[in-house]
Amino acid sequence: MGAHPSPSSPGAGGTPTSTSVPTPGTGGGGSTGGQSQDGLQAGLKNRHLSMIAIGGVIGAGLFVGSGAGIAAAGPGILLSYALTGLLVVLVMRMLGEMAAASPTSGSFSAYADRALGRWAGFTIGWLYWFFWSVVLAVEATAAAAILTGWVPAVPQWAWALLVMIVLTGTNLISVGSFGEFEFWFAGIKVVAIVVFIVVGALAICGLPPGGAPVGTENLTGHGGFLPHGPGAILSGMLLVVFSFMGSEIVTLAASEAPNPVQAVRKAVNSVIWRIALFYLGSIAVIVTLLPWNSKAVEKSPYVAVLQSLDIPYAGTVMDVVVLTAVLSCLNSGLYTASRMAFSLGQRGDAPKSFATVNKGGVPAVAIWASVAFGFVATIFSYTSKDTIFQFLLNSSGAVALFVWLVICFSQLRMRRVIERETPERLTVRMWLYPWLTYATIGLIVFVIGYMFYNPDGRQQMVLSVVAAVVVLAVGLILDRRRPRTAVADGAGAPGVGAGVTDRA
Repeated sequence: MGAHPSPSSPGAGGTPTSTSVPTPGTGGGGSTGGQSQDGLQAGLKNRHLSMIAIGGVIGAGLFVGSGAGIAAAGPGILLSYALTGLLVVLVMRMLGEMAAASPTSGSFSAYADRALGRWAGFTIGWLYWFFWSVVLAVEATAAAAILTGWVPAVPQWAWALLVMIVLTGTNLISVGSFGEFEFWFAGIKVVAIVVFIVVGALAICGLPPGGAPVGTENLTGHGGFLPHGPGAILSGMLLVVFSFMGSEIVTLAASEAPNPVQAVRKAVNSVIWRIALFYLGSIAVIVTLLPWNSKAVEKSPYVAVLQSLDIPYAGTVMDVVVLTAVLSCLNSGLYTASRMAFSLGQRGDAPKSFATVNKGGVPAVAIWASVAFGFVATIFSYTSKDTIFQFLLNSSGAVALFVWLVICFSQLRMRRVIERETPERLTVRMWLYPWLTYATIGLIVFVIGYMFYNPDGRQQMVLSVVAAVVVLAVGLILDRRRPRTAVADGAGAPGVGAGVTDRA
């Protein structure tokens, strides 16, 4: 378990010179027993994967950040969520197609490596690791703020440290302990959202705990459905797009499940109703029951709805739910960052020690490296909140869009390779290929362009592009220093044919 992967295995520092995508259970992170081919412990149960898939789209941003979106777009924020949700559904369909054919701990980074070249896998993998490592600091700080409100005698920094230590411990013990924590964290989030929607729907219909039927006054009054004009839909998208980051985690976690292909297929097929229910359903309840321009809605929309219905202890209840969402995001963020670092280590794009596993079958070095960066970022969140920490936030802010764009381009090429070499493993198919893939690319590029145009998103996009260029430059420099072996077009692993090198 603690040994380095064999150099001949996929991603272990050399792209295999045989053509095929590794078969599940023999090279793609699948499992035929208690250990996956890459050394990770296949300790996630089906219920873990199911809840990770369901709860993965419910982040703390939905409970807290949705207020800013409603203030920016009014009831039209529903269209912002719908368009962003459609984008996520399409990207997840593409990712699911590749992940079902070849489950791996590197997910889209490994596919970009094969389909587009080593530079692409290196760049998007490290950017993704950077994003989630910064998220660790964000979530630890948010959790500490809530806990300090409950127990003010304990300093906020101490709560942040405690939360990081506890969840680091759960990730180090085994992937099963991570899965168990995430199962209950996600379960609480799901139950909270479902109860909120049911209670809200009853109130909208004039049933207890509400009064008379609400009607459409709050949707069409107060300036109309689009009080700030159609352009506010795009502004709303910029505010909500990053709250969807995390839906792809299940494709990384699937490689540590007994049946990764089935887990990916179920997650991809359920993403539509998950987004429709949790995001569109709950936001629809908010903007229907309360005026969109209410200060209470902007500050804390879910608490505002519960308080308007005279639900006792609404603030405390939502604090518990938000804390759970924050801890869930921190827990899964640490898992995700470590698995991406593990995959980068396997492929020779990170220190080899990142690709080692401990007796529990988890990549301890990769976990500690991610935690270390998270700790440093957390310190900056207290000591340099408006300078260094703000720079970290802005320079990682647009990574979600870069990840989605790379997934689209990877799927365009991987689909042709899979159809040619192993069509029987194309169990999940992107709809209307390749035209819907092209349309998705166009929509993502449009959103990126709008971020450059919009004053509120420009700084974030510029700094994120700078970060991406720096990582890409490092990747290209390292790639030039590695031995190159030309491979005939179409004769190598997916993505190797067009001159991508064999990694000796």
